[in-house]
Amino acid sequence: MKGVVLSGGEGTRLRPITHTRAKQLVPVANKPVLFYGLECLKACGITDVGIVVGGTKDEIKRAVSDGSAFGLKVTYVEQEAPLGIGHAVKICRDFVKDEPFVVYLGDNLLLEGMEEALAQFRRERPHCQVLLARVPDPNRFGVATVAKGQVVKLVEKPKEPESDLALTGVYIFDKSFFVAAEEIKPSARGELEITDAIQWLVDNGFRVGFRVVDGWWKDTGRLEDLLEANRLILATLSERIEGEVSETSRIDFRVVIEAGARVVNSSIRGPALIGRDSLVADSYVGPFTSIGNNCRLENCEVEHSIIMDGSMIKNVRGRITDSLLGENCYLDRLQQKPRVYRFMLGDNSQVEVI
Repeated sequence: MKGVVLSGGEGTRLRPITHTRAKQLVPVANKPVLFYGLECLKACGITDVGIVVGGTKDEIKRAVSDGSAFGLKVTYVEQEAPLGIGHAVKICRDFVKDEPFVVYLGDNLLLEGMEEALAQFRRERPHCQVLLARVPDPNRFGVATVAKGQVVKLVEKPKEPESDLALTGVYIFDKSFFVAAEEIKPSARGELEITDAIQWLVDNGFRVGFRVVDGWWKDTGRLEDLLEANRLILATLSERIEGEVSETSRIDFRVVIEAGARVVNSSIRGPALIGRDSLVADSYVGPFTSIGNNCRLENCEVEHSIIMDGSMIKNVRGRITDSLLGENCYLDRLQQKPRVYRFMLGDNSQVEVI
């Protein structure tokens, strides 16, 4: 079985961060989202992986290279334009050949992985199997209606959903997908929709199975979803202190401090992660915060946030929360101090708070 990972999306909902990086490379718990998907495939024994890339192909290729760091053999498939998920999978025909394959959206996270779903696919042998998750807001997603153990209807972002079962962005197909892909037409937005391809299979007598995931699933396409994913991943970490912690500092509840990091006269309340060679001085880092590598925090308070590599925050006495700072940002305070700051800053930004 082969893997197809889609990494060509533009990430418009995460701008300005995605003006300077692929959305799949935004870190969650100090690791690019894309890497979790690659590790998930490897954990299932899938080592031959095609990555579909678009305008950010150079970044993706630099980050993943030939895949050997993940124990994978990676082939890159270039999509000339963002013509839809269905199109992105369709152009992998030469890579997949006649083998069954997994499609994994590169900006998604699954807690439970795919082992059980793959076992079910091998046992039941449907033509397609979709992974579903129950969500409170199904109108944001592709939604499945199921009956008698099969999918009977799929609708993309319905105004009035018939169920709360959302497509998670993980699919398993046999070669019949490519038959469907040749039959469907572009949607009103000019894209080949993967939901249309699966619906074609349903309508033409192909068997489409499903599995409802037991653990959490996150589509990290929005800031609030990234922060939630960061929270969920941090909550799974075990405490590990490899850096230096001064006697005047306090560390509480599942904190990871990586090698070369220093915590001086500060309080870190986990779950939290302090990256390599970072400094936290005279500061508070609260729950569900990941601080990247080579960061510097002085005289500030941060919680429920993602701070990416090389950024500096100093003298901001109001608490920063629910925020995402890109790489090499500089955030300082001039005079006044609002109680809470909320930021989403692109790489190399500089902000002076008044």
